[in-house]
Amino acid sequence: MTAHKKRFRAFDPNPDCPDNKYCDMPSCDQPAGYKAPKSRQQLNDYYWFCLDHIREYNKKWDYCKGMTPAQIEQHLRNSTVWDKPSWKLGQLGKTDLLKEKYFKDSLGLFKDHPRFKNNKTNPTVPQAPKELQHSLQTLELTWPVSLQDLRKQYTILARKFHPDTNHGDIALTEQFKNINAAYTKLRTHLMNSVEI
Repeated sequence: MTAHKKRFRAFDPNPDCPDNKYCDMPSCDQPAGYKAPKSRQQLNDYYWFCLDHIREYNKKWDYCKGMTPAQIEQHLRNSTVWDKPSWKLGQLGKTDLLKEKYFKDSLGLFKDHPRFKNNKTNPTVPQAPKELQHSLQTLELTWPVSLQDLRKQYTILARKFHPDTNHGDIALTEQFKNINAAYTKLRTHLMNSVEI
């Protein structure tokens, strides 16, 4: 024999009701069996009532109580999309689809389109580390620089500012010292980065 499940009827007490629970209405000693949310902010926290008090509670229940018409309208709009962020159809979060990262015009069909032209992004130029920028400026170089280019530029500047070729000019001697210091710093950085 198979056991028949008890058929649940509309006004039967909730089977999830805690055992030996009495109605939460003060001065009521009836067994509870019907749950109701405590408030709009506590929809998953329940009161447990008897049948008479759940009917009374439901008659007084107003989810929108205390809300302005604008708040009610906003709540309705948010509820239609399950409170998820949304945007107008076709805008995909206001992302411009003609940007190169989203749209690749491999046939060149849109090369004359003004929005596509404006949205072309320049390839990013690598930036020199901050500690090397002064040295690069001293040696009149731009980043990125190779060790070979560094040596070539150093040779040019060393010949130009060497004290032997400038007959002891103090300002040019100081410039030569700065060039040597900048060269040493850049060379050390490049040599260390090559080893890694």
